[in-house]
Amino acid sequence: MKKTFIFLLCLLPLVAVADRTKNNPYHEPLKTPRNVIFIVGDGMGTAQVYSSIVSQRSARSAFLRFPYSGFSRTYSYNRYTTDSGAGGSALMTGHKVENRHIAKGPDGTDYNSFLVNAKRFFGKAAGFVVTCSVLDATPASTYAHVTDRKLFDSISLQMAQCPFEVMIGGDLNHFLPDNRKDGLAPLDTLRARGYDLVYNLMDMTQSRSRKICGLLTPDNPPKAMERGRMLTLGALKAIETLNGNDNGFVLMIEGSQIDWACHNNDSLYLMAEMADFEDMLNAVLDFAERDGQTLVIVTADHETGGLTLKNGSIEEGVNCPSWSTGGHTGVMVPVFSYGPGADLFSGVMQNTDFYGKLMMLMGVKRN
Repeated sequence: MKKTFIFLLCLLPLVAVADRTKNNPYHEPLKTPRNVIFIVGDGMGTAQVYSSIVSQRSARSAFLRFPYSGFSRTYSYNRYTTDSGAGGSALMTGHKVENRHIAKGPDGTDYNSFLVNAKRFFGKAAGFVVTCSVLDATPASTYAHVTDRKLFDSISLQMAQCPFEVMIGGDLNHFLPDNRKDGLAPLDTLRARGYDLVYNLMDMTQSRSRKICGLLTPDNPPKAMERGRMLTLGALKAIETLNGNDNGFVLMIEGSQIDWACHNNDSLYLMAEMADFEDMLNAVLDFAERDGQTLVIVTADHETGGLTLKNGSIEEGVNCPSWSTGGHTGVMVPVFSYGPGADLFSGVMQNTDFYGKLMMLMGVKRN
């Protein structure tokens, strides 16, 4: 009874959306996805996207393959400009929280992500793939609840009990007792729960387990120029593994180091990260096109760097960037969507809107 009540609370805000969709001539008939792939370009604003489109010589850019687009408003519960903890939490849980918090409200309430609730209510397989620590703000927002995003010992213990089938990123060191203040070994917990623990790309790609925890680097993964196709190969391995579930899957993918490049105001670093991101996007869209039952959403938690493109050359694929800050900004960020239900993610939205729309779509009976 309690689960039913909580589920109804999750869906109540979306009843009006479903009604509007049914009666609105500008919407396509509601189509329900079997799978959802939710992709975050950390720190990726419209200028970052357009710089990549130019750099990719337009026709090769994955961003131009999306039939729907929109914007997301990114402010947090207590700040005009969000951090990644509050930004990721809003995207994943549908609730604005204070900066530095991970999926925990100002009154101490823990908010579950749509990945956790997709498993709980709809029997979906779930996972994430990132190019940062698996304990960083965005991935942590999918499974953890803490008042400070830097509480890595607590976050890693929560990840060790996470219900997801696939977790891929960096930061093996935080799972080893010698590197922890509490002396615990969450790696042992993951092993006891049946995960195939893999520590490099080759072992990850060769794994045939239905539960994979990939801690592919001791600390954060290196830059795109040095880490190879970690993001694309991780995404494809996650899709391959999760797609075996009878009820479909939900997957979160993050291009994490777009943000780091922008914090550094490093244009070459940014272009390499965006090229890596586009490579992954094309692989995901290729799968979605073949599958026909997968909704793909791309957005950002916030913009970083205040990137401006003053000039450039479309023909030569060259941008002339400038930066206004080394931190985050409060501007809206782009949204791109493809597949069943994609039209619900156009227009100007709150960053908290994704959760409810996704839960509503997954809860509608498929034809």
